[in-house]
Amino acid sequence: MNIRELVLDILLEFDRQDEYLNILIFGVLEKYNYLDGKEKAFIKRVCEGTVERRIQIDYILDLFSKVPVRKMKPLIRELLRMSVYQLLFMEHIPDAAVCNEAVKLAKKRKFQSLQGFVNGVLRAVSRGKDKIEYPDREQDVYAYLSVYYSVPGWLARHLGDAYGTEQCEKILHSLLQRRPVCIRMRETLPEKEQERLLHAWQKAGVTVRRHPYLVYAVEVEKTDGIKSLEGYADGAFAVQDVSSMLVVETAGIKAGDTVLDVCAAPGGKAIHAAEKLAGTGQVIACDLTAYKTAKIEANRDRMQIENLSVVIQDARETNEKLIGLADVLLVDVPCSGLGVIGKKQDIKYRVTEQSLQDIVKLQREIVHNVVRYLKPDGVMMYSTCTMNPEENEKMVEWICREFAMETVGMQEELPDVLRALGHKGFLQLLPGVHETDGFFIAKLRRKAHSQPDFL
Repeated sequence: MNIRELVLDILLEFDRQDEYLNILIFGVLEKYNYLDGKEKAFIKRVCEGTVERRIQIDYILDLFSKVPVRKMKPLIRELLRMSVYQLLFMEHIPDAAVCNEAVKLAKKRKFQSLQGFVNGVLRAVSRGKDKIEYPDREQDVYAYLSVYYSVPGWLARHLGDAYGTEQCEKILHSLLQRRPVCIRMRETLPEKEQERLLHAWQKAGVTVRRHPYLVYAVEVEKTDGIKSLEGYADGAFAVQDVSSMLVVETAGIKAGDTVLDVCAAPGGKAIHAAEKLAGTGQVIACDLTAYKTAKIEANRDRMQIENLSVVIQDARETNEKLIGLADVLLVDVPCSGLGVIGKKQDIKYRVTEQSLQDIVKLQREIVHNVVRYLKPDGVMMYSTCTMNPEENEKMVEWICREFAMETVGMQEELPDVLRALGHKGFLQLLPGVHETDGFFIAKLRRKAHSQPDFL
């Protein structure tokens, strides 16, 4: 099996249909499960890297090719993109091998007439890759950031307007870095058993690092897959970014509370909340479809959680049984996902300026409905995995104004390094600035002696 041909087919399929890259890669790796680990890693790395760096790669191809990228035949375009990625970012592969394999693949796929073109462009890139001139930073900083960090120009400007160009560049740089997988050790797992598992993973060649923010958060790298780690099947840990853990950590969950998670799949925060209750109270986890709730149930069962029930429920539609039930309401709304581009690179090609406006309308619709599930003195934790102020700080302003709510300081519950950020009752976490995904958390409570009209 020619693994480069598998990469080419994945990239062509990604361009042809509206499917997420990780799903396409997973499907191919499942089908060709007999490939060894290095071959699977190559397929994943080149597919993800080519998509991740597409804007930069296309800019470079346009410098060295007489035919603009947009006018190339789809197969040749993807073949050149994946080859340029290897030339620029995979130093252990000889340039000559990259060029030769691309030419062979063009011939195998019936493009003999373009073998010379493919070879010529790639040889030119190989010779000139150390002398590439990017857009002049002084003349147009956002054109430079767009090409060099491979994000749409409007998105670079959007982040620059929100956080300034220096902070924006830190964020964009971070989104291109390989990230370890973050896991949450089950809090009820004895410390000795946690240490035993971490030692066993290290002995098996896994890189293990305790996260500095939370004692039960651990980063792992160089695994053969999370499911292969000892303890996974027994529910010793769950995959969850530390930013998501902080939502539950700062919620102030008490024994006997009823916690309602209205957009819960795949269940990380709901399960974490159930663990905080230590067998008391209840967690109700809701999501839109049976497919999503099945994921919650699978994780609940694996983690051996007994005080968590799962309900198929559209967060935009009122469930009368839930009104006034929640001591703690978790509202992790659908969002633009800008904060997790580092893990899902195709997000930056899907999101648009218009979609940023549209998602705010959906978020308001959800909040307007679910806020009635809160008890009069209940706490609502509003969160997103994005860095868009319209979905975050400005949404909190709208919630407070619309529903007579106020923010609640989180300093006491936050780790020391983040404590200064929590006094306003919300915090924006930024990749490249904080050791997390891009994530927003707000803690809100209804003002005393006030109720919205619908309650």
